[in-house]
Amino acid sequence: MQQKNVLKDFLAWFGSTRAGAWTIINIGTRVDRWLIKFANGSFNSTLAWPCLLLTTKGAKTGLKRTVALVYLEDGDNLALIASKGGNLKHPSWYLNLRANPEAEVFVDGVDSIYVASDAEGQEQDILWQKALKIYSGYEKYQQRAGDRKIPVVILRPLD
Repeated sequence: MQQKNVLKDFLAWFGSTRAGAWTIINIGTRVDRWLIKFANGSFNSTLAWPCLLLTTKGAKTGLKRTVALVYLEDGDNLALIASKGGNLKHPSWYLNLRANPEAEVFVDGVDSIYVASDAEGQEQDILWQKALKIYSGYEKYQQRAGDRKIPVVILRPLD
């Protein structure tokens, strides 16, 4: 247990750096797409945070795009943080969801359809605080993002 905490602390620190965020975005998510699918949702490259696969329809191309993302549960809903490592621009997956809010989610070995919307007001504040408890690096990401307020995205199951 102690070793896992040391690893998680190191990964949280590294991920909050510019180099770490770049590594996660450009390498980690590609590895995780394969690992998560191969392990039927029970394994990702860090084992430190819960990850899902989000498949969106491209805003410009209309093509399917899949990305591995850390998520948090909020009842039946899932929440995502559109941080892009603190980049000044929103991540592509977020722009795709704004253009086409219906998405496929693979989590815990199950594929489901969800509808995305931005959290607002108190709901956004509560989910942001929950996200910080899962991954403290989001705070540094928000500082690096400057005037861009990092969105919290709610995925609601499509009934």
